[in-house]
Amino acid sequence: MIGTGVIQVIGGLIIAAAFTQVAVLLYGTWRGASLARVQQSLTNDLLRRRVDAETLSRDMERKKTTATWSGIRKFRIRDKITEGGDISSFYLVPHDGKALPPFLPGQYVTFNLRLPDREKPLVRCYTLSDSPLQTDYYRVSIKRQGPPPKVPDAPPGLSSNFFHDSLQAGDIVDVRAPSGNFFLDLSKHRPVVLIGGGVGLTPMISMLNAICEAGTQRETWFFYGVRNGDEHIMREHLEALEAEHENIHVQICYSDPKDDEVAGAGFHHRGRIDVDLFKKVLPSNNYEFYICGPPPMMESLTRDLRAWGVPDGDVFFEAFGPASVKKTAPAPSAAVASGQAVTFARSNKTITWDGSHGSILELAEANGIELEFGCRAGSCGTCITAVKTGEVSYVEEPGSLPESGSCLTCISVPKSDLALDA
Repeated sequence: MIGTGVIQVIGGLIIAAAFTQVAVLLYGTWRGASLARVQQSLTNDLLRRRVDAETLSRDMERKKTTATWSGIRKFRIRDKITEGGDISSFYLVPHDGKALPPFLPGQYVTFNLRLPDREKPLVRCYTLSDSPLQTDYYRVSIKRQGPPPKVPDAPPGLSSNFFHDSLQAGDIVDVRAPSGNFFLDLSKHRPVVLIGGGVGLTPMISMLNAICEAGTQRETWFFYGVRNGDEHIMREHLEALEAEHENIHVQICYSDPKDDEVAGAGFHHRGRIDVDLFKKVLPSNNYEFYICGPPPMMESLTRDLRAWGVPDGDVFFEAFGPASVKKTAPAPSAAVASGQAVTFARSNKTITWDGSHGSILELAEANGIELEFGCRAGSCGTCITAVKTGEVSYVEEPGSLPESGSCLTCISVPKSDLALDA
């Protein structure tokens, strides 16, 4: 016979087991409910962020439509900040004290600069280099440009040197409203890769700042390439953005680091930005790619991204300096034809077109011939030049065609032997 004590022990064990099972079930139920609440909270947060982003985008478009201006508006340089690498940032505020219209991250403003030794204003476009959510000022970050590498005796960049040498805080400049078709849509949620080389940082930092300030969780990779630490600007700012936002990933590349600069201490990769690096670092190629930098960098990246399987529709790029949107698809055959004689009548120079330049404007610049230009995208009309003889073809669709007998040199190439009144 089993004693009473044994029975009590067995009963106690049974009761304890029952309580344990109940406790496990209750814990499981609680944990499941807790996880469900967490999941629902995350879902609600994601939806809220998406709604906020779309609302923000619509609000910016509405304000842009109602608050923009036509023609020239006067701005005062509030601050002039030396960034390093021959780059200075200029903070612009409206001289009339009225509100600033928003812009889209990546867009540019056009300056009408009055140089002392020029009769006509010098027109130049510079990308806005801060978030459009900063409503108190516009910022442009400008690199001092020397002579073209192939023409060392040519004069240095007129506008960039004027900004650096002649303009100071308190000076007044004439500015046209923000424009440009190279920009990031803040209402989208697709992951992006932002790529800046040298001063090509400027539209990318505008996009990056906008993503962070909008509060979106959009996955963002930022690749920034310079020669070495002397040209590495906004270092602290980029480090802070990555530290404060889990969706931001910054990758710095030095193509020619100094002897005391080691990868992992101040920069991440030795060498230039290329698709092989993307293959090592990125989880996949399923991103939208935005590129701004020297032409050789953009040419190689767009070509190699296509070879990697990235659709042309997911690659956007801009020639730094004055804003210029170019297509990643192969240029029309007219753009690569060669053998035409291009005569610049006023400059008394005739140059054989060899197909190595993207436009007549670039041909002129490479040979020390100064032509007027602004946007480099066929939009502003500054580069309109009379055609004395011959024909041109356009490698990009102009914002509007010039009158018969003229051409936009920034987006045209010679179709035949050509003589220009320039």
